[in-house]
Amino acid sequence: MQLTELYREVILDHNKHPRNFGRLDPHDAEAKGHNPLCGDRLTITLQREGDRVADLRFEGNGCAISMASASMMTEAVKGKDSATIHALFQRVHALLTGQGDSNADLGKLASLSGVREFPARVKCATLCWHTLNA
Repeated sequence: MQLTELYREVILDHNKHPRNFGRLDPHDAEAKGHNPLCGDRLTITLQREGDRVADLRFEGNGCAISMASASMMTEAVKGKDSATIHALFQRVHALLTGQGDSNADLGKLASLSGVREFPARVKCATLCWHTLNA
């Protein structure tokens, strides 16, 4: 199996079977995101323990890239502190915009690297990250 096929499989799996999908209640914070270019909408709810994201969920609807990215993001940031999450967002954003070369330490998030070939889709993949920052 070629690497691009493997990446495609990861995205399709996370789109069909999103992890951490739904609303978290009770929650400490909630943020809504919308990508007017393609209509993606999502809401992130989370619980904090100090500076750490103890748990989070997302709900909404959108394209496969948007939903898969949100699913993978929730897995990647759960249990992490704000500084670690911000650093991870910077690395993912650099990967998606073609400003970063290394995706070796991004795990499943590296499967989104093909998005940089389609600039209009970068907003789909980063919507969840920008919403989490909010």
